[in-house]
Amino acid sequence: MLFLRYVDPTTSSFILQNERSAGRSASMQWTPLEHISESLQLAVMASEDQKFPFHRGLDVIQIRNAFAVNQNRIRPLGASTITQQTIKNLFLWSGQSYVRKGVEAWLALWLELIVPKYRILEIYVNIAQWGPTHYGAEVAAQRYFDISASDLNDQQAALLAASLPSPSRSTPDQPSEYLTAQANKVLAIIPTLRTQGYIVGLYL
Repeated sequence: MLFLRYVDPTTSSFILQNERSAGRSASMQWTPLEHISESLQLAVMASEDQKFPFHRGLDVIQIRNAFAVNQNRIRPLGASTITQQTIKNLFLWSGQSYVRKGVEAWLALWLELIVPKYRILEIYVNIAQWGPTHYGAEVAAQRYFDISASDLNDQQAALLAASLPSPSRSTPDQPSEYLTAQANKVLAIIPTLRTQGYIVGLYL
């Protein structure tokens, strides 16, 4: 984790697992956070973790709510923060289990102690999956909109962020009704996060 403060990861546990299962190489291109549009940074926080600049790795209230709700749900409701998802993607394995969630939560606390917030978000958007074998914001922006990640606007960013829960089945450039509806929810939240200084909050 100390290395993650300074060294850009070239792959992740999830990328390696995906390459083995798909039988082909993944496409990933590292891009510094300052070259990724603020629209996408805000959209990812709006979609995945609206308390990201302010928590210390875990959203305890959300975890409690998910645990209560999931007792009666076939498809579990997620409660992972961006920090937890970064840990899972980098180091752990897929699937749902209390063992994995426990390891994920413990390592997320350590990651927050060692690595700054802006760096955690930078790592996350560079290793996040945005297609069958496509990883990172730059690859996603070029694949779906034929532009650089620095040029993504709010609408495009919202579509990419809304596709994160099911990246293998989503096509942000030709969104389904469901993906469009989810993107519109993200789009409605972005201005609030912008006026509340969420980008500045990453560096405090």
